[in-house]
Amino acid sequence: GAWLEQLVAESTGKEGHGLIPVDREQIGSPDLYGNDRVFAYLRLETAPDPKQDAAIAAIEKAGQPVIRIAVPEIYDLPQEFFRWEFATAVAGSVIGINAFNQPDVEASKIETRKLTEQYEKSGSLPPESPMFEGNGAKLFSDAKNAAALKQSVGRDNTLTGYLRAHLNRLGASDYFALLGYIEMNDANEASLQSMRHAVRDKKRVATCLGFGPRFLHSTGQAYKGGPNSGVFLQITCDDAEDIPVPGQTYTFGIVKAAQARGDFQVLADRDRRALRVHLGADVAAGLATLRKAVQEALS
Repeated sequence: GAWLEQLVAESTGKEGHGLIPVDREQIGSPDLYGNDRVFAYLRLETAPDPKQDAAIAAIEKAGQPVIRIAVPEIYDLPQEFFRWEFATAVAGSVIGINAFNQPDVEASKIETRKLTEQYEKSGSLPPESPMFEGNGAKLFSDAKNAAALKQSVGRDNTLTGYLRAHLNRLGASDYFALLGYIEMNDANEASLQSMRHAVRDKKRVATCLGFGPRFLHSTGQAYKGGPNSGVFLQITCDDAEDIPVPGQTYTFGIVKAAQARGDFQVLADRDRRALRVHLGADVAAGLATLRKAVQEALS
């Protein structure tokens, strides 16, 4: 799934066009999906999953487009790599884009380098002021997004209020993406998965989840260069531990922070609907607070 996600997103998401692959979103009941989905079902014939078969059958019966691919045995998986690589090249031709470049990945790198170079000169990243601070979290955004959110929030100047305003920006055929610049582990992923599925179930939109900076070379291209149909929630944190980068004055934590801020800057430059929530050093507690606020915002 992760391999296919990178192939499709990075190859087709550019010049305002693209396919948004959805990986690791649990199969739900047919009523949870809009009319903007195409389901690809790779079925291992030697070890079929009856529950998955039933779920796919229900989705197909509801009128959703389902592409069924029978994989006789696991040793036939290599042909799927070829199939999807060829299909992606064809899709790029049909869409009218170059499937073999990644212009918006480079845009994020440029912004990141600007920030790390400034750190080298001044010993700190550029100062930033949160648009909201409370419940152990800070919210940041660019001027345009901040103004729109503040207008929507009104008097509900709370973490839940801002998240509700942000999630209410989701419309038909939009998708929601969680961009987690936090440690990639089972506990953190479970928290983020819970949030993405809560949004999917309530808003009936596709959801994506990526850990940064890992996702920058996969879905990151489509988020910034693809269709402007994403609503993004970036999550950053204070590092409990940090180590220096050999030969540089900055640390790996500074590099990660610069990558997150550079990525967010390009999202803003591309007029994306984006909000960043910064947690403290206790990421588990911060995620628990954020998860509760998202649930309340969706209620």
